[in-house]
Amino acid sequence: MDVQEVEREGTPANGGMPNDDSTNHSPLVERFQALLAVSESIASCRDPEELFHRLVGRLKTVIPFDLVGLVLLQQERGVTSLRVIDTTSMVLTPLPELPMDEDPAGWVIEMQQPLIVPDAAAETRWPRVMEGIRRQKVVSFCTLPLTTARRRVGALCLGSRLPVAYTPAHVGFLGEVAKLVSTAVDNALTFDDTQAMQAQLSAERDHLQLLLDVTNAVASNLALPDLVTAVSSALRRAIPHAFTGLALHEPGSDALVLHAAALRSANGHQNGHHHQGRRLPLTHSPSGHAFAARRTLVFGDDELTEFADVVDPLRQEGIRALCCVPLVVRDLALGTLEVGSLQPDVFTPAAVAIIDEVARQVAMAVANALAFREIAQLKDRLSEERLYLESEIRTEHHFEEIVGGSRLLRDALQQVEIVAQTDSTVLILGETGTGKELIARAIHDRSSRRERTFVKINCAAIPSGLLESELFGHERGAFTGAIAQKLGRFEVANGGTLFLDEVGEIPLELQPKLLRVLQEQEFERLGGTRTIKVDVRLVAATNRHLVQMVGEQRFRDDLYYRLNVFPICVPPLRERPEDIEALVRYFVRRFARRMQRRIEVIPTETLDAMRRYPWPGNVRELENLIERLLVLTEGTVITLEDLPEQVRRSCSGRSSKSITGPSVRTSSRSTRFSSSRTFPGQG
Repeated sequence: MDVQEVEREGTPANGGMPNDDSTNHSPLVERFQALLAVSESIASCRDPEELFHRLVGRLKTVIPFDLVGLVLLQQERGVTSLRVIDTTSMVLTPLPELPMDEDPAGWVIEMQQPLIVPDAAAETRWPRVMEGIRRQKVVSFCTLPLTTARRRVGALCLGSRLPVAYTPAHVGFLGEVAKLVSTAVDNALTFDDTQAMQAQLSAERDHLQLLLDVTNAVASNLALPDLVTAVSSALRRAIPHAFTGLALHEPGSDALVLHAAALRSANGHQNGHHHQGRRLPLTHSPSGHAFAARRTLVFGDDELTEFADVVDPLRQEGIRALCCVPLVVRDLALGTLEVGSLQPDVFTPAAVAIIDEVARQVAMAVANALAFREIAQLKDRLSEERLYLESEIRTEHHFEEIVGGSRLLRDALQQVEIVAQTDSTVLILGETGTGKELIARAIHDRSSRRERTFVKINCAAIPSGLLESELFGHERGAFTGAIAQKLGRFEVANGGTLFLDEVGEIPLELQPKLLRVLQEQEFERLGGTRTIKVDVRLVAATNRHLVQMVGEQRFRDDLYYRLNVFPICVPPLRERPEDIEALVRYFVRRFARRMQRRIEVIPTETLDAMRRYPWPGNVRELENLIERLLVLTEGTVITLEDLPEQVRRSCSGRSSKSITGPSVRTSSRSTRFSSSRTFPGQG
């Protein structure tokens, strides 16, 4: 029934006569006083529920009702929500939401007209709501729209357990009340919306600040431990946690390795270094499962017990929940970011979303750090190779022209041709000065590795305490004075050939590590935990009797057998005297060019004396002798008198130390250098 019908019919209270409150001024005054009180009471109220309670207290004195309801419109969803207060208990009860077309308040809001129902039992519209009203024993009720200039707020409902409790005069007064309530509720809702918006903006600001801090940490920290510490510090402001770890997949293995960790203990102390280096199996660790699944996984206290042997170090620190996020860049999985908390329920969906965003930035940082590390290693390696190449350029090596044609030398060179095309380890045996390094270079230059570096190291020339660092490198801080990372010779020679001269001088305690490199092609730097794989062809040389050293337990037998895969014996010079004339020619030309000298003739008796001399220093001794002769000789002929006394003695009497080789035919009694030839560098 609308307001006009009630106005015509009147109410039982006045005998059915038309309602006319103009004859009674006292209730009118009371209502305006109540209206003023309502206005004053709700003017400063910002909470809809508090406003509702104040409204009930003020209206109760002038309007009869047993229940009062505040209906709020949810415009975007097309539903209404109702909150009811029963005046007997003053308890606010929220009721389920209803579609607008199933609620009388919806009709009031839609039509923007008040609704009076004098008899709830006779009302047939909105059956679902009417059934609930009748259960509350409400006999009559009225509903008024709450509307402001900005929007439709909802409706105000009053219900009574008396029939025909509300007249048009009541509705007129309630209309004025509704205007005040509309404004107050709208202000309260606007205040709530503003508070919610401020909270959302604050959360977004904190979120963006977190991402900015992580970005700054990523940009300013290339070292992974420093990066993890900075990220953990930034993330802790948004998500309380005690542990952050960065585990990276080790290529070619079935495990992740924890490269960096930050652990904050209960007393606020920051540590975690003792967790670094732990291996996390892919098949039996929380991080391994997240890495394999390529999605974020959260493990509670119960789930962590399934990985007891792996997570026990963390559980001893009090960690009760773990969030593991895979680090993926351009479809390449690098590892995982672990975040551990002392509380088991801290990783809510919102927290996990934040960790996911942080992990995406960390993944890029890790990719950049790994790329930077690889570039730095390549740069160091190229620098080391450049130093080696420069040293090689400064030293003239004519290994492509190994001088001599004796049968023993040809046999050795034939073995070089055979083994050079393989990657087999070669052991070069021979006395000092026989040219073992030239043989090693010949092997490298005739192999498939000739485009890469040939790296040499004399094991006898480096103190035993530093030899491990020279061979395998060291990390910063590995020992006193290790102020920077250093690449070892094995890393520099990766892809090429490493020549270990005087291999018999390697200390016994270092030999197992060398054996491992030969067998597995992998090692760790001194002071490091990361396994480095290399592809190096090893050529070793020695003038020692290794078999005798094995028997004396000064050389490991397993290392000897691993080195002795393909032995090559370089003959001493005394066993190939037929090569002496060619060697003399070679060295004379070489030193004459360097010293700007001219040597035209070497008499036969001079060459014979050289052939008969035993040359305990072999080719090196001959080379040094020729250089000395060119320094001392003033003319163009090297005579017998120019030779040292021990060499001249070998010419007369054929000393027992002399070993006579096959005779060498010459076309004349002297070896003559053509006078028409001008050596390079001469005018």
